[in-house]
Amino acid sequence: MPVLTYDNRGIGASRPARISGFDAGIEDWSEHDCAAAIAWLRSRYPGSELVGIAHSIGGLVLASARNAESLARFVLVAVHTGYYGDYHARWRLPMTLMWHGLMPALARLCGYFPGRMVGMGSDLPRRFAGQWARRTTPAIRYEGERFDACLARGRSVRGAALALTFTDDGFATDRGTRRLLELFPKIEAQHRVIAPRDASLGAIGHFGFFRASAEKSLWPTAGDWILVK
Repeated sequence: MPVLTYDNRGIGASRPARISGFDAGIEDWSEHDCAAAIAWLRSRYPGSELVGIAHSIGGLVLASARNAESLARFVLVAVHTGYYGDYHARWRLPMTLMWHGLMPALARLCGYFPGRMVGMGSDLPRRFAGQWARRTTPAIRYEGERFDACLARGRSVRGAALALTFTDDGFATDRGTRRLLELFPKIEAQHRVIAPRDASLGAIGHFGFFRASAEKSLWPTAGDWILVK
């Protein structure tokens, strides 16, 4: 099963030498980066079924790509829209202060959000940090014509999806995942909410699905679903 992974511009190997002031947001990740990855796979495997796999805000990026209709199915891991009201009640206050208060302030000061400094793993381009920080209402507020075009594309995308939510995830709660899925009404989603004890794990959280500890307990959930014809 060929697999392609890639970094959105501004992150990982696609991070510029100087990230301060580097302009990148959800629209760029969806219209250009994700769309290019889909096109690359389709050109090399024209007769194969393509499955898109996304994590966190990547669910919005993936399903709103301009060629997302090339994907037959989607695996959506811990996806959400970034709305603070959907954060887990236990961590909502500190997370709100961090992502909707400190993040935009640091992004303005530094020209980017220093995510690695706060243990996030990746720094984030300033425009994307601002888009996330502005998620203070249940509905996504106006972010410009390009952003609206992304949402419009997502509303017309069809396919089947497996959405996985974890009960100890502070970001992507059950409600947060459902809010993301509502943006794509024509995608038929099977939504599974998994507690760490169900997977014989002490914790999963927002990133635990991708750790080696989940290889035997969680990865088969997605792998088996992908392989079903």
